[in-house]
Order: sequence, then C-alpha cells, then structure tokens
Amino acid sequence: MRAATVFPGKPESSRVDELAEPAPRPGELLVEGLLAGVCGTDTAVTENGHGSLPPGRERMVLFHESVGRVRQAPADSGFAEGDHVVGIVRRPDPRPCGACAAGDWDFCLNGEYTERGIKELDGFGSQLWTIEPDFAVRSTPSLGELAVLTEPTSIVAKAWEQVELIGRRTHFEPYNVLVTGAGPVGLLAALLGKRRGLDVHVLDKVTSGPKPELVRDLGAEYHTSLDELGFRPNLVIEATGSGTVVFDVLRRTARNAITVLTGISGQERTLPVPAGAINDELVLDNDVVVGSVNANLRHYRQAVRALDEADHDWLHRMISRRVPLTRWTDALEQRADDVKIVVDLQD
Repeated sequence: MRAATVFPGKPESSRVDELAEPAPRPGELLVEGLLAGVCGTDTAVTENGHGSLPPGRERMVLFHESVGRVRQAPADSGFAEGDHVVGIVRRPDPRPCGACAAGDWDFCLNGEYTERGIKELDGFGSQLWTIEPDFAVRSTPSLGELAVLTEPTSIVAKAWEQVELIGRRTHFEPYNVLVTGAGPVGLLAALLGKRRGLDVHVLDKVTSGPKPELVRDLGAEYHTSLDELGFRPNLVIEATGSGTVVFDVLRRTARNAITVLTGISGQERTLPVPAGAINDELVLDNDVVVGSVNANLRHYRQAVRALDEADHDWLHRMISRRVPLTRWTDALEQRADDVKIVVDLQD
C-alpha cells in the first residue's frame, strides 16, 4: 500500500512510500483510508519538526484528520464492514493520569499522551490503517466522505462545550458571537454558532473569494476589520492564532464575555501589548479567556451529529481542493482561494 511519510523537520524528505499492508491486532479494525484532511499542524510536523517519531522508527505516516471505510471488523467491535469511520487523534498516557483515566485525554496532565500522525504514532495518511474500536467514531451513511471534517469540527464542539460550562458561573445569555478567522475551524465554529440560534459575525482579512461567500451563505455577517462590528461581543471563538488579533479583541469584548482561544501562534515574535489595560478589562468586566486544544470521544460524536444536520452542499464547498496521494506535498502549499484541502488516499 502507499502512504504519505515524513521525517519531522525535514520537508525535503517527504514522499510517498510503499509499505506493507497493516495486520490488525486482536480486536482492531482494518480501515480503507479514503481522505485525509490537511491543516497547519501537518505543516508544522513536516517543516518545523513539531511532534515526534514512533519509537525506533526513522519515518512516520502523516495526517491526523481522517475518514475511511471499514474493511474488517471483529464481531464484537460494534462496527461492521462498510461503515464510514473517523479515527480519534489522541491516545491517553500509559499511566494514566487522572484526566486520561476519566476519558478526558484532551486534558492530559503529564503530557505523555500519543497522537496519530503527530506524536509517536503513525497517522492516517495511508491507503489502509488499523484502529482500536474505542478510538473510532462511526459516521453516518449520508455524510460519507464529508466526515473528513469531523476532527476540526470536534475542536470547535469542545470549544462550545467550554463556553457552556463557563457560562454556568452566572446568568449568561449570549446573543452574539464573534469568530476570528474564516479558515476551516472558524467556519465550523460559525456553523455551530448558527445552530445555536446566535447572531454570528466572522472576522477575516480576505475581501473576496469563497470565505466571505461561505460566511454569508451560512447566514452570518462577514467583516474585515474589528472597527466594522459596531458592538462589543459577549462571546468570542478565536481561530487565527494571531497575537495581535487576540489582544485587540480582548479590549473590545462586553461585560462577562467568554473568549475561547483555539489557534496556535507558532512563533516567538514579541508583541507590545497594553497589559495593564487588558488586565483591568478582564477583572472589572468579569471576563474569561480559556485555551482549548484537541478533543475527546464525546466531542467527535457531537461533531458527526452537527455535520450530518448541516447543509451538505455548504460543507462540500468548504473542501476547496482535492490532492491525490501521489502528490500529497502539494497540499501543504496554501493558495489564495483555499479553504479546506484534502488528500485522496486512493488516487
């Protein structure tokens, strides 16, 4: 079988390898890989050395966003041949810590977790892969290959869960939400906001192309400047990872606002910020800023439900480019009109 393989931090070594077909261990599923989604983490692994190789290995199979079709399933696995499934990225640490033992491996306390295609485990960028049933999520037949959007949707499902949990600290009735960034995570965050009946506004720097159209067709408002808002948001989902955007937004939120940070800056550039003014804003307005990363089983299940109930034509439009496995490295090159890029593992 063919697979996209990398040595983290050495992009020139990225290639397609012929590997032996995996033999599922007792209890595991054998899955035919259909699509792999591409995100900034894949670029960070390939070009910047983020993550780490499986022990004793010289290369790693890339990609953590997946959808596949079950080829073989044990009788007691809860899955059947032909099921569309998505693989969960993170595995709990081996001790395990208290969070991992409770099933909240996205909150791992000691950092000894592993992650498919990122940290010490092969990813889903191969024509066949195996997975334990406990870390596989069944998609719906109607969703089909659109289930490749499950992993990024699980990220925003968790972010919305954090909002709901924090909101219980007091009377909290959010009526508007600002989503910063109109990439896949931002668009999916806006989708979940509209499902909650909120007035959704999305901020991004591009002025034309598919992103503004996708936002407007969702029934949300699109902005290219915070000065255009005309209101102070009481809920923010931040998906750019831009320090400048983050600190600018924090000075413009309403009282009792909740801001969830989902983006990673990936840089060490120092920014001059009005720390005192931001501190006063957070304290005097009872604001909350929370970081949110990764997701666990319930978030993946929430994501499948949200995607299945969404407009599938709109979801199809999010997938702006489909790259064959034979040229998978092309998927790491971002183009002006790209929204979500996927790799066709059977091409």
